[in-house]
Amino acid sequence: MQASLLKKIRPLDFAVLGLALVLTGFAAYWVYAKPDESPQVHITATGGREWIYPIDAEETLRVPGPLGITVVRIQGGDTWVESSPCANKVCVNAGHVQGPGSFVACLPNNVMIVIEGNDGQNQVDYVVR
Repeated sequence: MQASLLKKIRPLDFAVLGLALVLTGFAAYWVYAKPDESPQVHITATGGREWIYPIDAEETLRVPGPLGITVVRIQGGDTWVESSPCANKVCVNAGHVQGPGSFVACLPNNVMIVIEGNDGQNQVDYVVR
């Protein structure tokens, strides 16, 4: 039985098997071995406009929206909305955001600020006791 099975396997079969193993290895590396991304400030506004800055940048941005200009500050690892033309100013009163996953939104002016990436601390979000 073994001899008849080996006669059916051809050199091209080994090549295909080897290619499949190499592709599986590359896919596993691409999914699991990515380096940690440093945190970035990702700002989106009306019309699909985007701004991306490192969290440690020193910037004052004037982001246009349907109501006017929203001023966003990035300084010292913090990001906040300095001023906005919206009526209720919830985005201004939200204060500073720092870590990945934090966000501030000015919904009336259609401006969204999200801190993306990984700070390398891998902290637990919540523990139930």
